[in-house]
Amino acid sequence: MIRVGVVGATGYAGAELVRILAGHPGVELRLLTSRQHAGAAFSDIYPAMAGIVDIPCEAYNADAVADRTDVVFFALPHQLPMGLVPELMDRGRRIVDLSADFRFQNADVYERHYQPHTARELLPQAVYGLSEVYRDRIRKADLIGNPGCYPTSVLLPLIPLIREGLLEPRSLIADAKSGVSGAGRSPARATLFCEVAESFKPYKVGAHRHTPEMEEVLTREAGDSIRLTFVPHLVPMSRGMLTTLYGQTKKGVDEAAVKNCLARFYPDSPFVRICPKGRPPDTRNVRGTNYCDIGFYLERGTGRLILMSAIDNLVKGAAGQAVQNMNLMLGLAETEGLTAIPAPL
Repeated sequence: MIRVGVVGATGYAGAELVRILAGHPGVELRLLTSRQHAGAAFSDIYPAMAGIVDIPCEAYNADAVADRTDVVFFALPHQLPMGLVPELMDRGRRIVDLSADFRFQNADVYERHYQPHTARELLPQAVYGLSEVYRDRIRKADLIGNPGCYPTSVLLPLIPLIREGLLEPRSLIADAKSGVSGAGRSPARATLFCEVAESFKPYKVGAHRHTPEMEEVLTREAGDSIRLTFVPHLVPMSRGMLTTLYGQTKKGVDEAAVKNCLARFYPDSPFVRICPKGRPPDTRNVRGTNYCDIGFYLERGTGRLILMSAIDNLVKGAAGQAVQNMNLMLGLAETEGLTAIPAPL
């Protein structure tokens, strides 16, 4: 049985990790940390887990984490993991980090958008954990930088088409909408009920930190510099993410070419579902699951491709993909612990 720990277990992504890992047949939850709730049972913080996960949360202690775990998930704010991960790596622990600290290959890009990086030496060995795209590298990794939720919803539809050269790389626009849980659990005026209910608004236009993350990956895939116009929006629902992408197809690309490209790329990807024509993705259909539903529409006359994707921002966009990456790292079935069936309503 694989011993796992979750550092930062009481935030939304951390709690989702606990929920998924509690039902994973191949692991044992051995340790949960929480600075704010140290000493409290996890089920006291999240009563839905009463009788399922009643173990107490602890203050972070590197010796305890190293002694009692084989794999450690970090669900902490950016900057904190980079100070803690190196010691655990030195002690042979395998790490999946849900912050941005190990997502970038270029430390200078990270520092321009976040803060100084104190573990630059680990970046060359960190693998970007977009599970369906980088499986082979993830299987050999000891350190995973789990992608952001918006990047997951953008990159999964785009990368197959970018790799096959079906899109003009400088024509890409991403219009994305997220549920409020994407902002995290810390209290903030912008996410109060009265601020978000009956409201739909863009935020951080031209300044969202996920933009450079997506541009770095897309540039690497295209072999050419890509700049992405990305506009995120906040919608009044607790969870879910719907992204609409716009790109100009190259001459001669038709609907069949797009459909065949996606089908060739994802034949053995159980969590990627290509929606049939006329049934676009819907966040309701992926809620609480690790699925990414992808649909598309090719405009006649303009050659403009409209790609659509739906994910649960806390599952495929965070905790579910993190567990999927753990499964790949450890040689387990990719779907293990992640086979929640979507609710029809």
